[in-house]
Amino acid sequence: MDEMDKVLEVMKTLRSEGGCNWDRAQNHKSLIPYLLEESYEVVHAIENEDDENLKEELGDLLFQVVFHSRIASEEGRFQFSDVAGNLSEKLIRRHPHVFQNQSDLSPEEVVQNWQKIKENEKKDRKETIDVPIALPALDRAHKIQKKAADVGFDWEDPRDVRAKVAEELEELDEEWTKGGSFERMEEELGDLLFAIVNFSRFLKINPETALRKANEKFLYRFSQMEKFAKEQNQNFPDLSLEEKEVLWERAKKQGNS
Repeated sequence: MDEMDKVLEVMKTLRSEGGCNWDRAQNHKSLIPYLLEESYEVVHAIENEDDENLKEELGDLLFQVVFHSRIASEEGRFQFSDVAGNLSEKLIRRHPHVFQNQSDLSPEEVVQNWQKIKENEKKDRKETIDVPIALPALDRAHKIQKKAADVGFDWEDPRDVRAKVAEELEELDEEWTKGGSFERMEEELGDLLFAIVNFSRFLKINPETALRKANEKFLYRFSQMEKFAKEQNQNFPDLSLEEKEVLWERAKKQGNS
């Protein structure tokens, strides 16, 4: 029995009578939060270049695939072998330059070719923009805009996109200044975020990745502030805003050194 067969057997046992009550109680929908969480854990390990953690997190993500496949198998819908088989067929079908005509395509040409094949496979779909709603909002906005651009609905000049960001910020500021309703300010903020995502696309920056890095930078600097306060025998929550600002600037300088 190879390692993959062993994982499948372990999953079968967990779901069987006498197995784990928690595992037996799960279904496709109840597992969604764990699937998303494990995906982000993999991303985190990659960004930190932590091979040991990456190995573990990839295993956790694989477990989610095995779990969903097992549930589907019990319901008589499909099995893990169907998932793996479909994947192999798709990879071969979408890489004709490797498995058929042996063409030496550039990475950009491979992406273009993949997209054309994918569109032909799904040409019966009515909607041009078909992006999963479960994606994080920034990532989904990025994909929506890219699909719209693929059919010619896009800005031509990045400066116009930058101007749109300024316009949306001005509209939000106007609503806020005049004490507009929560709904109107929420709408304007959404428009601003959508415009910023569009600008990031023209800069060839993934907004989800950029924000994730900004989150980590803030968390690191904040932890340094607390560390500095502790070294000075100060209780961080009790410090004034001005004192916290001093620690923040110190943390920024340390991060840039």
